[in-house]
Amino acid sequence: MINPLKLISLFMLLLFAKQSWTQSITIGSKNHPESRLLGEIFAQTIEQNTDLKVNRQFGLGGTLICFEALSNGEIDLYPEYTGTVLTAILKEKYEGQSPLEIYNYIAKEVDQHHAFTAGPTLGFSNSYVIISQKNLQLNKISDLKNRDDLKLGFSNEFIKREDGFLGLNRFYQLHLSAPRGIDHGLAYKALEENQIDITDAYSTDGRLAAYNFQALKDDKSFFPDYSAFPLIKKSTLATYPKLKVAIDQLENLLDAEQMQALNYQYEIEKKSISDIAFHFLSGQGIVNKKSESKSLHPIISQTIEHIQLTFLATFLAIILAIPLAVLITGRKRIAAFILSITGIIQTIPSLALLGFMIPLFGIGFTPAIIALLLYALLPIVRNTYTGLNTTDPILIEAGKAMGMTNRQILLKVRLPLAMEMIMAGIRTALTINIGTATLAAFIGAGGLGDSIITGITLNDNDLILRGAIPAAILALVADQGMALVEKAVRPKGIKND
Repeated sequence: MINPLKLISLFMLLLFAKQSWTQSITIGSKNHPESRLLGEIFAQTIEQNTDLKVNRQFGLGGTLICFEALSNGEIDLYPEYTGTVLTAILKEKYEGQSPLEIYNYIAKEVDQHHAFTAGPTLGFSNSYVIISQKNLQLNKISDLKNRDDLKLGFSNEFIKREDGFLGLNRFYQLHLSAPRGIDHGLAYKALEENQIDITDAYSTDGRLAAYNFQALKDDKSFFPDYSAFPLIKKSTLATYPKLKVAIDQLENLLDAEQMQALNYQYEIEKKSISDIAFHFLSGQGIVNKKSESKSLHPIISQTIEHIQLTFLATFLAIILAIPLAVLITGRKRIAAFILSITGIIQTIPSLALLGFMIPLFGIGFTPAIIALLLYALLPIVRNTYTGLNTTDPILIEAGKAMGMTNRQILLKVRLPLAMEMIMAGIRTALTINIGTATLAAFIGAGGLGDSIITGITLNDNDLILRGAIPAAILALVADQGMALVEKAVRPKGIKND
């Protein structure tokens, strides 16, 4: 009999194994549009000026997720900002240092304590800016003092950062109560529709040029400089020296107006980041040939990734959960403990569980598979256990009377009679995983969640539906498919007419 634990170990070994046939690096990005665009600019610059193959892991969530991914070696570089490193990563206070002083300080710190290299600054600063409707007649941040009548809606990361709402409220002595958290991509629409009065934005956002909002002056100079630069692993630069030569071409290549114009093309005009990056870089003489994309349509490729994630995770859950349920059958105390543990796992919010996976397993396919596997355990274990325990005792006694061993009774009586309930548990687990897997895009696992998250970031309903509709169809098809499998494996003697 195949040992399920050995089979799972083999799968885990294959998941952790990395391809080393070609020289390649991985570029990550945060979830906001500018970070994705800068990531693509880095990628095309490297691809056309070195022999390296570039893997893209864009839209990884916030600052700390990207930094953790870089620390774990899951990515080799990503776009970062000097003020963010100073305050959010190094936890230092901004005390009026010049942009050069901030850059030199953070470059030294990440080199000495994190084995990273701060690449060249790109030439522009993308600072936080507080915006409001013009009819509120607010001109500077100090005007917000004691204005609890305003509906505040700040991005979730901004609320928690010391260079965000926490520090701003204290520094300006605004005495504002805790604001609502809102996704940065939805904040502009909420502000336009008067659902909120105040939000945070980035000074080079393309959408600032499309909306007639009031930018409040930072009249006490709270925000530090946020010069953009690539944060790179030192070991990667040591392995591929030509990488530095390629990246150095980007030094001081962009000013704030140019960056905002590029962001406008992506956020408002809905152009692809690959086209925007190519046209900009070709105009600067850094690239001269557009790479020929032979990839599948995004919906097809993301659907394939989604199927790989959900079906593999569910399969691994099956080969772990069914033997586990068999093991605890007849052992009430152990069964209660196992069912409680799987139930607790089920109650952990999906994003939190995926976040827990990053320090242990990094980003990408592997942590997503493990998280989905854990989510699938409860319905399969519970249904299998219940099915085995509800077998008619008369049938079990009849089997014993015929001289059948416990193993034979399990395989020929209990499991076949429990098969309908087991399959119902598998159907439930698979459906749950198809929905939950859309969140795996936050940690670079791909799937249909890529379109949904990007659509939310860009406030693009078409893009959201491009991910949501196929996911819903996939769940329906999977459920009906499992119903057919359930009918096929049901023992003939107990088939319903």
